[in-house]
Amino acid sequence: MDEKKALQYALQREKEGHRFFSQHAEAAQHASVKAVFQRLAAEEQAHIRYVQALLDRCCGQASKSEPAVEHDSKFFSQRAISEMIEQTTAEAMVPDLPVLRMAFLIERDLEEFYRQAAKKATGSGRAALERLADWEAEHARLFQKLHDHFLEQYSGMAWGG
Repeated sequence: MDEKKALQYALQREKEGHRFFSQHAEAAQHASVKAVFQRLAAEEQAHIRYVQALLDRCCGQASKSEPAVEHDSKFFSQRAISEMIEQTTAEAMVPDLPVLRMAFLIERDLEEFYRQAAKKATGSGRAALERLADWEAEHARLFQKLHDHFLEQYSGMAWGG
């Protein structure tokens, strides 16, 4: 897959991710999950702008300089994740567990795509794809931690939640 096709594919996946997180933010049962999904929808929107700028650059429609990076790594820090978990009541999380699992799988799959595409790319294209892979890996870790924590809590509850 050439760089242009990889970026076109990436752009579509980022748009799907944005839709997924936006829709599930509205449907989330718990306030902290809603907040995480809203934040990830905003992150995906930033990814869309970044990938579009890379695509424009690849097609000669923009300058060859690296596009601006919009990413808040503090949101995905261990401390931030721990605080999110502490502020959440396990009983309220049960309806959101499958969605958290789906979010993890989406982010992990996109990370894998970016890593594979980066292996085949060169120069600044490779660096950009690796950056995107790193961002998706942060998202995947967040969702895996949230899912695993609440699944463990739920499995220890009395039957019936």
